[in-house]
Amino acid sequence: MRKPPIHKSFFNAFRGVFLMIKHERNFQIELLAFFVNLFLIFYLKLSAIDTILILIASFGVLSAEIFNTAIEKICDIIQPEFDKRIGFIKDISAGAVLLMTAASVVVGVLVYWKYVFN
Repeated sequence: MRKPPIHKSFFNAFRGVFLMIKHERNFQIELLAFFVNLFLIFYLKLSAIDTILILIASFGVLSAEIFNTAIEKICDIIQPEFDKRIGFIKDISAGAVLLMTAASVVVGVLVYWKYVFN
């Protein structure tokens, strides 16, 4: 199979992000948190290192949500009816998002603490 041109690959990737924004409520909420973080980065004038930490944490959560959604959609195709095994897969996938979100909250508290309370 021939690989598509690079511009087509980028278009498909951006379309995937747009579909997440359009159809996935949790992704929309996480994207809102990302924009709040962008505002805080500029408003509080975060250092380069602190900005990098916040951006890595934010993009980590967004990426985890995309992977979680992809896993859930594949599971729904494979087994549309309720199945405990599929439920287990979906639960651990959601757990990965939860862990990444918890880690990003910890990073946020550690980074923003010194800007807000000093």
